[in-house]
Formats: sequence, structure tokens, C-alpha cells
Amino acid sequence: MKTIIVPTGFTAASSNAVQFAVDMAVQIQSAVLLLHVYQLPVAISELPVSFETIDQVKQTAEDRLAALKKEIEATAPPGVVITTEARPGNIADELHLLCNAIHPFAVVMACSRAGKLERILFGSASLSAIHHLEVPVLLVPPEAKFQPVKRIGLAYDFDHYVDAPPQEIRAIVREFNAELHVLNVHQSAGHINENRLHTFLLHKTIADLHPQYHVIDRKNVEEGLKELVQQYQIDIMIIIPRRHPLLQAMFRTSHSDQMALQTNIPLMAIHHE
Repeated sequence: MKTIIVPTGFTAASSNAVQFAVDMAVQIQSAVLLLHVYQLPVAISELPVSFETIDQVKQTAEDRLAALKKEIEATAPPGVVITTEARPGNIADELHLLCNAIHPFAVVMACSRAGKLERILFGSASLSAIHHLEVPVLLVPPEAKFQPVKRIGLAYDFDHYVDAPPQEIRAIVREFNAELHVLNVHQSAGHINENRLHTFLLHKTIADLHPQYHVIDRKNVEEGLKELVQQYQIDIMIIIPRRHPLLQAMFRTSHSDQMALQTNIPLMAIHHE
């Protein structure tokens, strides 16, 4: 059975991500594994930390996970399998080890603040996850509520071509039985001919998904993407975390100190070799 891993720190944002993951699991018929990585106490004197103290920390983590599981199960539809795991250590390291062990369908992670995507992507745990995990990582803003996924967007920059991982895109789109919409913000002046995009290499790799292409001419990439997301009612947007102008523009801080792409749309980062 497929599994969705959800790291939780028992914050409001991570609790929302847990609920989002459970609702998503219903649509794709997946199990949910709640992961909490806790820090062991550090000795501040010459005396070592007692085993009793370490056991107490572990028990507290397991008790909180059990309480969260009970709370979620009280409202989850029958048949949703929810398991828990508490581990000591570093969240990035333990998440990587767990993914390598069970090969989940995806990791669902909470955002720190709605719209603060720079903090999401460049926080240590999220940054490590989107660049090093070989599974999709879904970033969920705190106020985002799950809606059945019908339309998936792929944010793509045709001016700076990069190989898209077709197998990962195909697996996600087919798992949700959704439409695929390729979103492009064109920053150059002049008329845009959308039909010419169909000749690019991307279409050759995902033609069987019958993607729809949408281009908008805007100098501001993040605002253009926001317009496309709203216009075509995108439920989840796929990004490929490579360093090229589209993604740099999406996740930078603007001069007015407003974070890019202020929206509650969940972002799914897919691994690229």
C-alpha cells in the first residue's frame, strides 16, 4: 500500500499538514505515517544525561504522537490507516533514512507561514527535503485545506529549458486522475504564440498526459503564476527545484519585503537527477 509521510512538530501548521495528508490519502487510497523527530537532551555539565531522562523524552514524543493519531482518527473516514513513529536525531537525516527504507508516495510538510515561500524552501529541513529526497515533497501552507485534486499545474520556464522528470510527473498526475496544466510566465516583450510551446522537448516527454499549455506575458513572474493558478483553478502546483530564473523569481523576496507567490496553493517539489 502507498504511504504518505508527514513530519510533525505538533504546531498548528504541522497539524494542518497532517489533516491535509489524511484527506489526500483518502483520494489516492494511501496510508499515512506520522513522523516526529525529537532532540535528545544535551549534558551541560560533566555529568552524563541519565537513561531515565532519555526515556522520558522518548515517551513524551510517543504519547504526543498517539494523542495526535487518536484525534485524527476520530474524524477520518473509516479505512484510513494511520501509523506513527518517533525517532531521535535530526529531522532531515531521519526523514532521508525513513524514505529510503519505505519508499513513500510523497512527503507532506507544513509551511512556516502562508505565502512565506522563501522561508519554506530555504528552511533547513524543507531545503534538504526538496533537494535530496528522491520522492515528491508537498509543501502545505498553514491555511490550505484539501480539495479533491482535479487540476495539477507544472510551473515551467521554456526560456531556460531543463529536463523534466517525466516518470515522476506521470505518476503524480495519474495517481490523482487529474488534468495537467503547464504554466509559463513570459517576461519578454512581444506577442506570445502558445502553439509553438508544443514543439518543445517537454511535450515529447509528457504528451501521453495530454497537457494543456498556458502562457501569460508578465514582467513579474510570481504575479503571473498567481494569475494562472487562479484562472485555471489549479489544486496543486509541481515545481522542479533547479536554479533557473523562473524558480529564482518565484521564491525571492521582493523590494517591498513581500514574499513571492502569496497563495494557499500547495507546492509539490519533485526530485531531478
